[in-house]
Amino acid sequence: MSTLVQSLIALALVWVFAYRRARMSTILVSVLVLLLAMTFYAGFAWLPWLLLLLVGFFYIATDLRMQLMTQPLYKFFRSLLPPMNRAEMEALEAGDVWWEVELFQGDPDWDELLNYPKPELTEAEQAFLDNETETLCGMLDDWQIVQIDKDMSPQAWQYMKDAGFLGMIIPKEYGGLGFSAIAHSSIVTKLATKSSSAAVTAMVPNSLGPAELLLKYGTDEQRQRYLPGLANGSEIPCFGLTSPEAGSDAGSIIDAGIVCKGEYNGKECLGLSLTWNKRYITLAPVATVLGLAFKMFDPDRLLGDEAELGITVALIPTDHPGVVHGNRHIPMGMAFMNGPTQGTDVFIPLDWIIGGPDYAGKGWQMLVDCLSEGRAISLPALSTAIAKVCYRLTGAYSRIRTQFNMPIGNFEGIEEALARIAGYAYQLEASRVMTAGAVDLHIKPSVVSAIAKYHMTENARKVVQDAMDVHGGRGLILGPSNYLAYAYMSVPIAITVEGANILTLNLIIFGQGAIRCHPFIFREMQAAQDSDSEAGLKEFDSLIFRHAGYCFSNFVRTLSLSLTFGIVARAPVRDATAKHYRQITRMSSSLALVSDISMMLLSGALKRKERLSS
Repeated sequence: MSTLVQSLIALALVWVFAYRRARMSTILVSVLVLLLAMTFYAGFAWLPWLLLLLVGFFYIATDLRMQLMTQPLYKFFRSLLPPMNRAEMEALEAGDVWWEVELFQGDPDWDELLNYPKPELTEAEQAFLDNETETLCGMLDDWQIVQIDKDMSPQAWQYMKDAGFLGMIIPKEYGGLGFSAIAHSSIVTKLATKSSSAAVTAMVPNSLGPAELLLKYGTDEQRQRYLPGLANGSEIPCFGLTSPEAGSDAGSIIDAGIVCKGEYNGKECLGLSLTWNKRYITLAPVATVLGLAFKMFDPDRLLGDEAELGITVALIPTDHPGVVHGNRHIPMGMAFMNGPTQGTDVFIPLDWIIGGPDYAGKGWQMLVDCLSEGRAISLPALSTAIAKVCYRLTGAYSRIRTQFNMPIGNFEGIEEALARIAGYAYQLEASRVMTAGAVDLHIKPSVVSAIAKYHMTENARKVVQDAMDVHGGRGLILGPSNYLAYAYMSVPIAITVEGANILTLNLIIFGQGAIRCHPFIFREMQAAQDSDSEAGLKEFDSLIFRHAGYCFSNFVRTLSLSLTFGIVARAPVRDATAKHYRQITRMSSSLALVSDISMMLLSGALKRKERLSS
């Protein structure tokens, strides 16, 4: 047997193992056994033996490998890392990765996905949806709320408080409902089909804000002080993050808290002198407690050696001296409460920091973690509600509205729009349940929630556009019977808040996703930034060669799946959907390969290549 034939047989074995993502030790031993067998039966072939010995030598000779190969690569990699400030690193590290890892890494484990438990409501949650939520919906007249009163009725406000809508996520021990994420999502969805203004009012206290931050980080004293009131509606929260200088780039806020001594309740104590200017803050005009994000400074070193402590979060009663609420905002004509809040040199005690003084400077990590969960519930719920309203009412309208002596639903152009509405509605509901289910599995899905937020709000925009096109003039004239106009007007709000879609698409989904979901890149970055360079080098050595094997495996898998049109990919089912699983696996493998190539060629410049990463 010739050297070429033996080399091709050995390559075929390596190819199969690479496709299966076998460990390097397994590949080397298998090739050794194969070459021994071929040498015994067919004679010696120098080329495959030479390659095996060369690879095997560098695999075993750790010190020589590190000196000749790893150290230069380590220095080169460190030079490629983009400069990142503290807020960017904290945002990158925040939250969890979930099943999206499988899609980014090129070999999705479909069984894991299919084995996740289906999110379901408890009996108490279903009863609340069928009764209290139904009752509140019956009290809502969106025309009256938006066009005439610019607010919910006092009766609706009071019922929302009394029934516990503002404390859905607060545990029962504090007087809340203690509902799951899927219940929170389902309730907001149902409310939003009747009034998006009412849905936002119920949604915000249960999303990123004082209650969630207190539950995760608050001291026992802070929880006892605020959570019962937040649960029963006697306290209404708002959270101030966005400012005129910092929108999507929330890490650049200039609102500041200076550590100093001051007087509170007639006693001198250590605290903060706060100055802030926030806008677009939902519930600010009616809030009794303000959650505030600011940068904390200690120029006199009263707390320690650091002068700049970083972003911090505090709770401030809105009747505290110096807290000012400005004129109310009217977002796209919607009636939910929204407005600015300001303060100048407002003194607060240090123990008003959420979590106490120990959490000074940890606010950004806290906020991004909580935002990951809230973003997986709130905006998916609103988007799904829009799709459900459009699906149900546009389909009905297309049957009763006639033109040219026949229902307009019989025209193929209308059928096309109805089909898109139905398809997106199905997809949105499935995504809503999936992302809320991730939160109930105690995942903080930073990347998944960004994917969901972007695509679900954009698809809701497509749905309502199609619905408006089908309705024609019927959808244009405002009045008590127009069930589409306010949904159409509210879509830009969902697209803008909790990370504007342009930012989410261009920076978060791929920029953060490719790094966090990659099996090696993020750990290589951490190794390269290790203050102990020797330890960092050893960790980098362990990672970089596994990374090389991962790249080779992705190349093998992508080429194999492309040449076979995905037929060789494994599907978890045998029905008609099997081909779709195979094609997603093929595309996933291509994504993993292209991502690695992009990061290798562009390195830190990828941070600025927004059109490519989106």
